[in-house]
Amino acid sequence: MTLSLLKIEFSLPPVDYDAAVVFLSGAIQHGWEESQAVDGTTHFSTYMEDHAAGHEVARQIKALWPDSGIRTEERMSEDWGHSWREFFTPIECGGRFEILPPWLSDQSQDNLTPIIIEPKMAFGTGHHPTTALCLSCLADLHRAGSLTADMDFLDLGTGSGILGIGLGKLGLSGLGLDIDPQAIACAQENAVINNVADQFRVAVGGINSLPDSPAFQVVVANILSKPLIFMAPDIVRRIIPGGCLVLSGILVEQAQDVIRAYVRLGLPQPELRASGEWCALLWTALPDLGGQGD
Repeated sequence: MTLSLLKIEFSLPPVDYDAAVVFLSGAIQHGWEESQAVDGTTHFSTYMEDHAAGHEVARQIKALWPDSGIRTEERMSEDWGHSWREFFTPIECGGRFEILPPWLSDQSQDNLTPIIIEPKMAFGTGHHPTTALCLSCLADLHRAGSLTADMDFLDLGTGSGILGIGLGKLGLSGLGLDIDPQAIACAQENAVINNVADQFRVAVGGINSLPDSPAFQVVVANILSKPLIFMAPDIVRRIIPGGCLVLSGILVEQAQDVIRAYVRLGLPQPELRASGEWCALLWTALPDLGGQGD
């Protein structure tokens, strides 16, 4: 099917780079292309199928960076995946995983576990730093023996299913939840592509759609800081004592607020891992809270 896409392009000096990445990470979930000039200027470009939303993003960019040279262009494409080929490059995560599109699946590195993601407009392709942070945490937990094939996991806000697929490829079994039915359809498709559909089940819903029991030995949630704070009691009470918790989608400047919400419920201080403006929080061998998460 032919799509009419809106291409957005703009350029910024090095001093504005971090702020631009933070803005784009919140405004454009599926990612963008970057190229750098000799003087350090970064040229950003992306496509959006929703033209109204795209023009609003362009308006915000112009307001934030009036000298960015922002411009938009209507472009016809055979499909979104075809356009995304301009942007999608393999991503290595934690020395264990490699995120690839289907057209590069035969080029995976022998020493890495491939996660094949079919590009979709709304649900991400793993290029966001928080995805790499989460996968790196999972890889390290597996190397340390904290993740084993007999464990059950919950991937909250699964999106395209990348984290659940990664856990499935480590041998774990579990559930991916998302409140967006289209995201669940996307995650299900990716689970089939990666041959983990038997281990990785997906369903529409949030944390409160689950019964309090059974709980999970591993919980991962790559969402945003405010929902993670709000859901803290519901998340904590669904982790088995001795289990692991990985949270991300958190700006470094927001990390202490998230940490306080979970420490208040009886969790110890987490390990904080940062990548630029973003971070992940990692807890292992969680104590028996004796109902404190309720």
